[in-house]
Amino acid sequence: MEGSGREEKGRRRRGGEEEKRKREEAPSDLERSTMALQGVRVLELAGLAPGPHCGMILADFGAQVIRLDRLGHQGKTWMARGKRSLALDLKRPEGVSVMRRLCKRMDVVMEPFRPGVMEKFGLGPEILLKDNPRLIYARLSGFGQLGRLSKVAGHDINFLALSGVLSKLGRSNETPYAPLNLLADFGGGSLTCALGIVLALYERTQSDKGQVIDANMVEGTAYLSSFLWHSKNLVFWNQPRGKNILDSGAPFYETYRTSDGKFMAVGAIEPQFYALLIKGLGLNCDELPNQLSISDWEETKKKFADAFAKKTQAEWCNIFDGTDACVTPILSLEEAALNEHNQERGTFFTDEHHNVSPRPAPLLSRTPAIPSTKRDPMEGEHTKEILQEFGFSEDEINQLDSDKIIETSTPKANL
Repeated sequence: MEGSGREEKGRRRRGGEEEKRKREEAPSDLERSTMALQGVRVLELAGLAPGPHCGMILADFGAQVIRLDRLGHQGKTWMARGKRSLALDLKRPEGVSVMRRLCKRMDVVMEPFRPGVMEKFGLGPEILLKDNPRLIYARLSGFGQLGRLSKVAGHDINFLALSGVLSKLGRSNETPYAPLNLLADFGGGSLTCALGIVLALYERTQSDKGQVIDANMVEGTAYLSSFLWHSKNLVFWNQPRGKNILDSGAPFYETYRTSDGKFMAVGAIEPQFYALLIKGLGLNCDELPNQLSISDWEETKKKFADAFAKKTQAEWCNIFDGTDACVTPILSLEEAALNEHNQERGTFFTDEHHNVSPRPAPLLSRTPAIPSTKRDPMEGEHTKEILQEFGFSEDEINQLDSDKIIETSTPKANL
């Protein structure tokens, strides 16, 4: 049996190496293909995390994304991979005129402000869609464009709270907690906004008309939680917070510390997987309560915890590797990039400055994303270049520069 296990590992390793080799050879062919959003022009107004992330997604899949930055904030932009930067003063009429001129040739405008901000600039959707009826105008906000909270400040944790999802996150003896700012900002915000943009672009191929997208973190997060709403009366969620199968209540869906201070993640929900978990832990099913006996879960957790504490993470990986026990190591970000499975798939890539990032997902077989490996642009680095592309004359650009309507930034050479 041990020999056959080693042979299976060898076959998986050779298969992974073959897949990795093909992925490494692919760029030369991929560069000659067309990415999914090739030719789509996007103007992203600079903002906090969700907006830049949405723009990065579009850029990764081939869109030509121009980030419109404010004047006086020169520095490295955030999540600006594959974008170019134009610094423009929208508080002055000349700056507004420049943006309107740009938007006449844009496919998408994405703004991250509270309702009414763009209207004060004279750049609301009514005006820009009149200039360009095919324009997709994406509005990414916290509480949405309408409603009593629409103009109130908030952050991920507030949007998460109002969506109802935060009430479900946390252990039974603790207050609810937010999982970083991943759920509302990025899941309910940037990803949902990117989906809305792609949907609107597709619909435009049939109608030849643009439209306005109201993407907001509260509703996006609530939509992500549809599963909770439809299963709240089922076995998954019929107990208080922290007492259910998927929210840390069950011993077979939990994390455990190993003898070397690391952790393992257990997700053995199905009976056949649970049996493999028990076998791997060296326990006896006949000496344990029924898997779904909620009243015995805490005691079972203690037995599992005692078992996991007797071996290192590496030892547990050897025991459960290749099984269906649904037991995996909890990896740090650095460890995830070095993980054998992730390396075989090319899940992470390294840019020219040796920074590691997750490869764009999902993977499209014919027109996959090709993320830029170049450094992020400085704010205003491409101002003149972009204006020239959009038909501004040298005299116009010089006048805008002289009047401080635009700003340029030149990267310093590393000597």
